[in-house]
This record gives sequence, C-alpha cells and structure tokens, in this order.
Amino acid sequence: MTSVQDETGVLAGEERMLIDGELQFTGSGAKFDVIHPASEEVAGQATDGTVEDMERAVAAARRAFDAGEWSRDLDFRYHCLTQLHTALEKEKERLRRILITEVGCPVTVSGSQIESPIDEVKHWAEHGKNFDYLVDTGVHPTQLGPARRKIHYEPVGVVGAITPWNVPFYLNIAETVPALMAGNTVVLKPAQLTPWSGSELGRIIAEETDIPAGVFNVVVSNANEVGAALSADPRVDMITFTGSTATGRAILAAGAPTVKKTLLELGGKSAHIVLDDADFNSALSMAAMMACVMSGQSCILPSRILLPRSRYDEGIEILKNMMESFPVGDPWTPGNMQGPQISETQRQKVLGLIKSGIDSGARLVTGGGIPENLPKGYYTQATLLADVDPNSQVAQEEIFGPVLTVTPYDTDDEAVAIANNSIYGLSGEVSGGDLDRAFEVATRMRTGNVTINGKSHFGITSPFGGTKQSGLGYRNGEEGYKEYLEAKTIGMPE
Repeated sequence: MTSVQDETGVLAGEERMLIDGELQFTGSGAKFDVIHPASEEVAGQATDGTVEDMERAVAAARRAFDAGEWSRDLDFRYHCLTQLHTALEKEKERLRRILITEVGCPVTVSGSQIESPIDEVKHWAEHGKNFDYLVDTGVHPTQLGPARRKIHYEPVGVVGAITPWNVPFYLNIAETVPALMAGNTVVLKPAQLTPWSGSELGRIIAEETDIPAGVFNVVVSNANEVGAALSADPRVDMITFTGSTATGRAILAAGAPTVKKTLLELGGKSAHIVLDDADFNSALSMAAMMACVMSGQSCILPSRILLPRSRYDEGIEILKNMMESFPVGDPWTPGNMQGPQISETQRQKVLGLIKSGIDSGARLVTGGGIPENLPKGYYTQATLLADVDPNSQVAQEEIFGPVLTVTPYDTDDEAVAIANNSIYGLSGEVSGGDLDRAFEVATRMRTGNVTINGKSHFGITSPFGGTKQSGLGYRNGEEGYKEYLEAKTIGMPE
C-alpha cells in the first residue's frame, strides 16, 4: 500500500486491485498515472488491469455466488457490512485526502462525498437486515382450485458496477453496498481518472472485513475495453452504471445478447423554472452556488435557468453577483468551494461549449475562460450565459462545468415546454411563492426528480431515477434496494 503525503495534503492511494480476495498488480506490471487536477502533477499510480484480469474477477464472483454461502446467509452479510462501516469510519480522513487528490473536490464540501456514503453503508446493512424477503400474498382463486402465493425476493447474481469520476467514492458505495447486502457478488470497475476510490475500498474490504474471496472484486484499468468486457460477459447477471448517455447506450447494446438486467443513471440537463412570485435572492443565490460546487461536475445540476421576462434583468444581476463572488481555488484550503475540473480534456470541453453558446447568440455575462490568478490546475471561471436559445448546443448538451445558461419565458406553459425540450429527464427545480402553483408546474416536468424551493428530492430513503435518456431503474429507497433482487412468485397449496 502506498501512503505518500506531501506538504499540500496530496495522498497517493492503493495501487493494487482486488481479485478473488487477493490485492494484486496486473501480470505485466503495467501502471498508469493518477493526476492531481489542482496541480496538474502526477500524484501516484495505479495498476493497469487487462481484459484477462476482468475475466478472472468475473469468474471469482460467479463462483462465490454459485458455490458460496453469501447469497443465503443474511446474518453474515449484516456482520460483514457492519465491519465495513466501522472500517470506513476509521479510515475516512485518508479517504477524504485521496478524494481531494483524485477529483480536486474542495475539502470544505467533501462531507457529502465521504461522510454521507459511509453513513449509507450502515443504512443499507440495517435496511437489508430488516427487509421482508418472503411475502405471503394470501390465497387466490384459480381454475384448479385455491392457491397460496408467496413472493420470494432473491439476489440477481453477479453484479458488474461501472462508476464515474465525479463523485467516485460515493457512487462506488451506492452501486455496490446495496447489491452486496441483497446477497449478490460484485465486480467493480472504477473510472480511469479516479481509480484509488475503488482500489482503497477493495483494500479495506480485504484487510478489515470477513467478506469472502470473490464476493467483492475491483478491477482498475486505464483501458475502455476492460469495462466493455464486464458489460458483455455472459456470466454477469446485472450491470449498474452511472455516466454518460452515450456509454449507457453501449452498455445496453453489450448486454442485449444475454438480456442482462441493467440499472442506468445517465446524463442530465436539468432546468430550474423560477416563477414570477419566487424569492429571487434565495432561489438564484442557491442556483449559482449549485453551479459552482463540485465545479459543476454533477449530473443533477439545474444548469438551465428559466426566468420570467418580467423579472429577467433582476435575476441576471443576482446570478452574476453570486457567481463572481464565489470562492474558487486550491481544494485543500478551507473556505474554497469550487475546485478544478477533473482534467484538461474536461476543461476544454467546457470552454468549447461556452464558445458554442456565444457563437449561437448567447450573451456572456461573466466568466467564460480560465481564472488569471490560477494558472496551474484545471480551473474554469464560473460562467453565466444569458439570452440562450433553448435549441442551441449549450442549452441541449450536458456541460459538466460551472456554467449556467439563462432563457426568458412569458407564461408557465412556455417555461414547462422549454424545460421539457431535452432528451434528458434526470432532475429539475421549481422556485415560487405559491406552493400549489409550484407543485403543479413540477408535476408537468418530464423528469424523474424535482426540487421545490430548495428542498432537495435526493436522499437515501427516496427513489432516484431518470426518465427519457437519463436512465433506467432507481437508486435509493425501497425501489433502489429491490433493483438488486429478483421477485419469484411461488404458488402452493393453501
């Protein structure tokens, strides 16, 4: 295990992957660099796994599910996940430093990416322990006489989890822990840019829990074909994936020959409808903050602001002032709330979309480039574009950067139509003084989740999922846990 920390707080993570209970390097010894986005410097390395490594991991998971007791021993699963929760609590400051090193997430706002997922391990252990896996639905009349029917909830089998780089530790937990508690075995493929958030989880499971060999595997790789091999492997019963819609489509195609169960959380281009009776200072100050926290690298970010024409200039001014005053800089410095983009490639994508917006007629109100006082690191200015054509590329494509677009509207019907003018339907927001009116508008938005007046829809006890091309299935809540289970109906004599 590597544990090098320099004076800035940068910490290198576990280089090895976990396959069949053993922390190991790939056979060739190949490694790839992990870059700290706030300095553009190499923070350390990770083993560069291969398709062959993935095949071994899947074989181990298949064997552990088919021949082991994991799927049948609920008390043991609860014991192991309780151990995991304790171990993660013990190591959370190390995990926080690794998160900041890999992602550039500011320490000030790291709690939602460290404390929250650790708490969720305990939640899923308790939820799974108390879940009713056998439901007696009573006696039903049939042509052959009365029959008692019971529903038996059973694990799906081998679950392949492919996770993104924006909130890596959180999503590694969210995609694997409920699957484990439900009795499945897991193969985790973390994102290339954030391998340590996955390999550290593998190390902790191997060293500090009684989870048997093969039940949890992590394959770290810099090669796209390794994740593709997991998606296509016929021994894998289910794929859970968070990431781009384009990759989601490829995963669906790869799983089609075996009709693989698929849980997808994909892209978003969420709209925030600000009604004319809203508290503009509260609503728009929060909207600007949400655009900058995590450097805008959030799938549920309401990045399209829709303002009533009667209060348009007022709203633009509030957004401008807030975005220009937002603390941007070194993620290790307490008080900074916006860090860098994850990579230069991502920053150039953000800058390119800003330019496309301006080229299509949008007005640059503030930002639009690289902060002059931050020449090192992949930083992007908080950017506000006004007068944005709702059909333009910048209004239709997910940016994943600290960018807000603003479009005026005249009526509630027009605002809803603009909000629904998207291939995505992951999230949305409504702000208004009349709650009945705001709720009515929210029900007309074609999206899986809506926040009204800043009261978040997102939480471990509530289902979270997208409509249209933003995904399939649910995370969180009872619905989210059941995604990792199959419902078997058994008919029997009364």
